[in-house]
Amino acid sequence: MDFRESPSGKVIKAFTGYYSFVPNPLPPQFEWNTSLVNSLSRADHVLGMLSREGGKLPNPRLLMRPFIAREAVLSSKIEGTQATLGEILANAAGISVDRDPDDLKEVQNYIIALDYGLKRLQDLPISLRLIKEIHEKLMQGARGAHATPGEFRRTQNWIGIPGCTINTAKYVPPPPEELMECLSDFEKFLHDETLPPLIHAALCHYQFEAIHPFLDGNGRIGRLLITLLLIKRKVLPSPLLYLSAFFEITREEYYKQLYHVSKFGTWHDWLCYFLNGIATQSADVLSRAERINALLDAWQIKAGGKSDKNIESIVKHFAVNPYFTTKEIVKRLNVAFTTAQRIISKLEHLGIISQTSEGKRDRVYCATQILDILEEPTKIT
Repeated sequence: MDFRESPSGKVIKAFTGYYSFVPNPLPPQFEWNTSLVNSLSRADHVLGMLSREGGKLPNPRLLMRPFIAREAVLSSKIEGTQATLGEILANAAGISVDRDPDDLKEVQNYIIALDYGLKRLQDLPISLRLIKEIHEKLMQGARGAHATPGEFRRTQNWIGIPGCTINTAKYVPPPPEELMECLSDFEKFLHDETLPPLIHAALCHYQFEAIHPFLDGNGRIGRLLITLLLIKRKVLPSPLLYLSAFFEITREEYYKQLYHVSKFGTWHDWLCYFLNGIATQSADVLSRAERINALLDAWQIKAGGKSDKNIESIVKHFAVNPYFTTKEIVKRLNVAFTTAQRIISKLEHLGIISQTSEGKRDRVYCATQILDILEEPTKIT
């Protein structure tokens, strides 16, 4: 790790001989040139469209749930978790899936942590306290439970290829004795609202990853923090936008951009990359949300849902989770088993749902067109 000429921070040598990087306090110096101004303008414009249209959608609160699940899957995938969105949604519907329980737990914890953070924003500012509370929710009972959930690290960590040592690591964040000073400066900047919200969020994300304050879970907390910042600054009315899909599909570029800021001070490149992610994901989410709503409206008409409150309720719930079982419908609607079977038969006959399990017992159904929209890959523009 050779960052000794970096304009973004300083390299210090520990007593044991290894070198670590301590980032400078934010904000950095960067040039407001034409490309950066244009990138910010485009991101603001597309995000504004999402915010306006998202507020008009008939069921934005319902639509948040699968998008939060999608974010959890993709953010966890960056860290190596293999669970798919379909598996997470099926599992949430009480359906057994063939996946490592630890993978499912990590994704479920991300959803719990994000929900918790959004709720706490109502009475807490974004702060070190809130970040620690969210981290505790993320790591509790998961594979990283050994990594002191909810506590900043007291030992050195590092980033590199599997099996590397601290001396061969690609990046070594601040040592424990420097950590709290870095975090104190970071917390002050979290409350600084002088910069445009998207620029502020981009700088905060880099700084959090550079500090790497936890033994595990730093990437997921850093990405979750972006959403919380945009909600807190009222750039988004509801948490529909997440960047993990963009970071996942451009993973190599994502890590390169973070690394180059630390080594070369390439703030302009990082900001433009981040803003492109905001614009790309805003357009992506808007497209998915509109198509899901259009499907639900068409299905309501096709199934005569307005005249049948039970069918109307089930079709609306497809926006939350396209998977379900007969038992779930009985419980959700408080209807007889035969009534649930009648609803399922009608929806199946109309081609709205299909059976995804084999056999006649404990049948699993899915509105696969909804799942297809949610699972299709992000297109980079």
